Amino acid sequence: MRLDKYLKVSRIIKRRTVANEAAGLGRVQINGKVAKPSAEVKEGDVLTVLLGGKNMRLRVVSVQEHAAKADASSMYEVLGEE
Repeated sequence: MRLDKYLKVSRIIKRRTVANEAAGLGRVQINGKVAKPSAEVKEGDVLTVLLGGKNMRLRVVSVQEHAAKADASSMYEVLGEE
């Protein structure tokens, strides 16, 4: 799944356009490497997202095309926040 779509479906970022911009500006990393919005996200990847002055590290637990609001947080595991 594309990075920008994963960020939106998992509700880490509320809008896909915002997710696309964040990745385009280099604020999202996959496994320690700066990722473009079109980069593929797989289970087990570690994402680092810098948004609003917060630096969040997340592990991708599952990749789903659609997720209910209640199930969205189960798509990732928070490893740490700074």
